[in-house]
Amino acid sequence: MSVLPLVFTSGWASGVNAYAVVLLLGVFGATGVTDQVPEALQRPDVLIVAGVLFLCEAVADKIPYVDSVWDSVHTVIRPVAGAVVGALLAGQSGSLPDLAAGAIGGSTALTSHLVKAGTRMAVNTSPEPFSNIALSTAEDLGVAGIISFAIFHPVAAAVIAGTLLVLGVVILVFLWRRIRRFRRRRAQRREEKRLAAAREPGPPE
Repeated sequence: MSVLPLVFTSGWASGVNAYAVVLLLGVFGATGVTDQVPEALQRPDVLIVAGVLFLCEAVADKIPYVDSVWDSVHTVIRPVAGAVVGALLAGQSGSLPDLAAGAIGGSTALTSHLVKAGTRMAVNTSPEPFSNIALSTAEDLGVAGIISFAIFHPVAAAVIAGTLLVLGVVILVFLWRRIRRFRRRRAQRREEKRLAAAREPGPPE
């Protein structure tokens, strides 16, 4: 079977949490759960670094505005990670050219990263931190679930990942339209108050 569904799914997941993808795939390969994972991802040093960075992301990703800074730093890292993982998976199976797999993994990771980063910026307009925590936890569980599912059912997992990607774009567009409308109305109210205050007569001399 072509490795393309797994490459696509891992690319989507890398755009959300690249370190979790590397860690999970490496653990699955090292423990013998699957033979589709290349040895490069199973190395102890790779697993340790991925584990430490995953913990850092798990904390930073749940703090308002810190998560957006973290996302901006990872605008390059996540797509590159998706491309590298895709190329390694293709090289392991030999069923897909490495360059094509890298392009698929990287572009999918970039798209899902932009959806995640944009959604987080929209969520940060809310003053309370609980929405960030809930969204981050859902993302972590979603990545873990879909990568685990993809090991055994790659095609079904790719369909789910594609659906989530499209749904994420739709939600992002909806959120930003609502935020723009809200900001426009707020600016209009401020302008109306300023004009009303300017029309008020001053104190008698």
